[in-house]
Amino acid sequence: MTTTVQPPLPVAPVERPPSGLAGDFRAAAVVCHRELLRWTKDRRRLLAGLVQPLLWLFVLGTGLSRVVSVGSENVDFRTFLFPGVLATSVMFTSVFAGVSVVWDREFGFLREMLVAPIRRTSIMAGKCFGGAIVATAQAVVLLALAGLCGVPYSPVLMLELLAILFLASLSLTAFGLLLGAKVANIQSVMPVIQTVITPMMFLSGALYPTSGLPTWLAFATKVNPVTYAVNPLRQVVFSHVDLTAEAALVINPQLTWNGWAVPFVVQLMILTVLGLVTFAVAVHRFSATE
Repeated sequence: MTTTVQPPLPVAPVERPPSGLAGDFRAAAVVCHRELLRWTKDRRRLLAGLVQPLLWLFVLGTGLSRVVSVGSENVDFRTFLFPGVLATSVMFTSVFAGVSVVWDREFGFLREMLVAPIRRTSIMAGKCFGGAIVATAQAVVLLALAGLCGVPYSPVLMLELLAILFLASLSLTAFGLLLGAKVANIQSVMPVIQTVITPMMFLSGALYPTSGLPTWLAFATKVNPVTYAVNPLRQVVFSHVDLTAEAALVINPQLTWNGWAVPFVVQLMILTVLGLVTFAVAVHRFSATE
């Protein structure tokens, strides 16, 4: 009896991913691409992210415009509301994108990423950029409806709004990652998000002018990070709307700290620094717990 010896199967060479900065960029790009795929394949998530802003603008905004007069020139309330709705739209989408790390952890995907020979900073950076791109892309739909709210279709205005929205999305996605690091399970996600996001939305001045507020409420708006997204967006919008200086002070009052008017660039720098600090804390939390 003869035994046939099978030749050994060919072994495919194992390609080690590039190390160093190139590997970090590649890992971040892969995670970012995954976030975009999840968004494009989940149509219900896409529609849900658009329904709420549209309700704010065209249901609440149209209803209140009949009874609310904004400024001495009687500006349409929807025009005032538009930048605030943009900010709250990216806030909800960005924070949910960051908190989605809880689902990744619950189903084991996060652990598979964390044991890979890549830096955890690159994983979190990929999540941040993916969430920011998704939030900004959804805001583009709202920008297309700007004319219905009395906002001009100026190319410069649209580019300025997109740049601020992307910066705000990065910072708020990092904040969502920090929340995801603190949330223990999926059941706790929605209560925590509603408890944190709802006050941030109402204390940002997105839905009402901040001029003439009581001292305690004015202070709360100044320590709210979302204020530094809403206020620059509103400044940019009303810089392209024909208003007198008196009306502009009522509709979009200058953000001040103890009498010092905070410049536009400083507000964006604050938003950037808050995002970087939050991102660093989130990375540290995941490194310590996983």
